[in-house]
Amino acid sequence: MTLAAATLISTAGYAADKCSTVNLADPGWSDSNVTTTTAAMLLKSLGYDAKITMLSVPVSYESLSNGQMDAFLGNWMPAQQKFHDSYVASGKVEQLSKNLHGTEFTLAVPKYVYEQGIKSFADLAKHGDEFDHKIYGIEPGAPANQSIQTMIDHNEFGLKGWTLVESGEQAMLSEVKRAVNRKKGIVFLGWTPHPMNVNFELAYLSGGEKYFGSAGDVFTLTRKGFKDNCPNVAALLSNLNFSLTMENTVMTDVLENGTAADKAVASWIKANPAQLDSWLKGVTTADGAEGLAAAKKALLN
Repeated sequence: MTLAAATLISTAGYAADKCSTVNLADPGWSDSNVTTTTAAMLLKSLGYDAKITMLSVPVSYESLSNGQMDAFLGNWMPAQQKFHDSYVASGKVEQLSKNLHGTEFTLAVPKYVYEQGIKSFADLAKHGDEFDHKIYGIEPGAPANQSIQTMIDHNEFGLKGWTLVESGEQAMLSEVKRAVNRKKGIVFLGWTPHPMNVNFELAYLSGGEKYFGSAGDVFTLTRKGFKDNCPNVAALLSNLNFSLTMENTVMTDVLENGTAADKAVASWIKANPAQLDSWLKGVTTADGAEGLAAAKKALLN
């Protein structure tokens, strides 16, 4: 037996023993659902058992820290700075790679509100009645909600006495749609990539950089030691780099057409097969065979 063959068998057996199942945390946001589903589909095409568990952001970090989850593709920065400092900077959780660049995540208003002169965080307080003194956020426990509540508690921008309305992403967007249809004032968490940027004429408020930063990035995190324990899976996850266009396209298919996330991702991959070349570069199947060929066979036929 050659040294290369022995190494291949050893690597394949190691992957099967230690990394046959990959647990992925997903907070349930439209964008993270797309990226996490993509990762799971690719892993399955390589012979791994990929499991997605819906968890809030705080629980995702804690689950990575205690080893219950293997990876999380939704580390929006700088919006999750608090969790980054507590888990990544401390070494409890490891940052594997950047999977998206150029995001925006801050408070937004409909364009007609923006054109009335409400263009920054500092403009909100003097127009409080127009917003019923409410800011619409996403699910309870989300870092962005915590930032908003901190602003209110500390009377930043004169927001003391305002109410943070916590709900899921879709419930928040339903409130936005209702307000837009009535041409009423509403301020809410907005971000890109997301179909909301296509479905609504909206504008992002300036001045909130202390809490939300400016243009940001999204990173893939893993439990401590994952890269060393599961090098092949880590190589795949490291290769997963997305674009705003790709995510917006797939999310629109899911949200507007009612397409299941896996089917929407599959359609995008079939329309963009060259993407597999970079995603599968240097990656094998779970048993050590060529990864790109296996993925193409599973996803393009």
